[in-house]
Amino acid sequence: MLFVCMGNICRSPTAEGVFRRIVEQAGLAADVDIDSAGTHAYHVNEPADRRAAAAAERRGYSLEGIRARRVSATDFERFDYIVAMDRDNLDELQKQASKEHAGKLHLFLAFAGAAEDEVPDPYYGGAAGFERVLDLVEEASRGLLETLRKSSAA
Repeated sequence: MLFVCMGNICRSPTAEGVFRRIVEQAGLAADVDIDSAGTHAYHVNEPADRRAAAAAERRGYSLEGIRARRVSATDFERFDYIVAMDRDNLDELQKQASKEHAGKLHLFLAFAGAAEDEVPDPYYGGAAGFERVLDLVEEASRGLLETLRKSSAA
């Protein structure tokens, strides 16, 4: 499972941290490879944005140890699901993916019951934006876990 946003310091590390905990609680940590990356190299090797990390910590999630990196060609081989936070990043991934890997690409909120289809970028906003991201990520993470359970049962 690879979560992708633009710089890999706000939304995708939040999704990685939340999904990692949900998968651990489900007893599936050994079965699911979880990581995050960005479509751009703006923040390579930087930790998660301090506001994203603080918001996540308030809800009991850890973003500790997550370092920003850029999506690489090997990611398309490594992961069965490559999940973009918004359409712009999905478009970037579609440009990079070969036809053989195109079916691995998804919008994250497609796994949620949310009316929205994009996780908004909270970078230039206030604390409420990071809380909204967490709300959406938690909902989509539960839906994604359900999808994984159904696909492994099939």
